[in-house]
Amino acid sequence: MENLLGLLKIHVQRGVNLAVRDVKSSDPYVVIKMGKQKLKTRVVKKNVNPEWNEDLTLSISDPKIPIHLHVYDKDTFSLDDKMGDAEFDIGPFIEAIKMRLEGLPNETIVTKVVPSRQNCLAEESRVVWKDGKVFQNMVLRLRNVECGEVELQLHWVDIPGSRGI
Repeated sequence: MENLLGLLKIHVQRGVNLAVRDVKSSDPYVVIKMGKQKLKTRVVKKNVNPEWNEDLTLSISDPKIPIHLHVYDKDTFSLDDKMGDAEFDIGPFIEAIKMRLEGLPNETIVTKVVPSRQNCLAEESRVVWKDGKVFQNMVLRLRNVECGEVELQLHWVDIPGSRGI
């Protein structure tokens, strides 16, 4: 607990135009990994545009460790098929939290992260101050697959007794 900075709540919103891995559709789910932590969403049956709307929470002790996202197609009789992966960095998000933004107007854009070859962003991602909290919406383009994107929202949770940011 003494090494813990806080919690990163990842709201997995939806998948867009995911690859078809079964005959006509797929049964996708998302796995998020950071270091030794591994979290998973529920399976959405027969849908290449699934709506998960699930919160997954990672405990953060080192914000420099990248977060890996994998999408799989659930299979009953064989290993689950890979439907792509992405990686994202929470560095700009953590820097915005360190700014202590109390007093800013609602919906203030703190910083922007532009898509590049070094990240998996499909479009510009904005870090926003809203309702007294810092949020980051991002659309990740999946790698190692023909098509597909996953929409996420990041939110920071401070923990009493942690060393904080």
